[in-house]
Amino acid sequence: EIIVARHNGDHTSLNHAKERYRALNSEFEAIRRQSADLILKASGEKYNDTNYIFPTFVIKYLPAGLVGLIIAAIFAAAMSSMDSELNSLTTVTIIDIYKRHLKPEADERHYLMVSRICMALWGVLAACFAMYAGALGSVIVAVNKVGSYFYGSLLGVFVLAIAVKRATGRGAFWGLLAGMASVYLASGYTDIAFLWFNLLGCGVVVLVGYLLSLTDHRGREPK
Repeated sequence: EIIVARHNGDHTSLNHAKERYRALNSEFEAIRRQSADLILKASGEKYNDTNYIFPTFVIKYLPAGLVGLIIAAIFAAAMSSMDSELNSLTTVTIIDIYKRHLKPEADERHYLMVSRICMALWGVLAACFAMYAGALGSVIVAVNKVGSYFYGSLLGVFVLAIAVKRATGRGAFWGLLAGMASVYLASGYTDIAFLWFNLLGCGVVVLVGYLLSLTDHRGREPK
């Protein structure tokens, strides 16, 4: 109904459809809360059906040995992802910021010490965000929402570097910032679904980066 009203340009029907959707969604959430309260009163355990569907299936319906293997695989994947993220963040911070702009002439022992401190700080920041992330609802939706602010813009940088032969670092840098800014503005002032932020960010990065690269006389010569 919302799609039809938006396609026809009928703003009255569109507003009515949105109000109806919000009302139905509120009723659905109220029913879910009532169901969770009933389960809590009956079993004494808090019920959460958002992020526990797969773990519940694994624990209740799979053989004991297979359950252990799956849980071990989940923890191994989580630890591997955390390790890669912390290493990447620390490397970027030290190489691209600290070593380039703050202390370019230090020895390797100094950089090693600073990198350990930096990794600890990133770990604390990640832990703080993880405690807050529990209130975001569905993990899959939350990851996609947060990622949509960056994925499209990062893709735009790669597309710009591959497709535009005269692309420059200045164009890519300001294009990246413009792409992220456009996604932020779109999320705050439009009704665009978050999955479209990837396309928006990529398009803005390529467009802005291309235009700036044309004005930069340091562009690469065409092959």
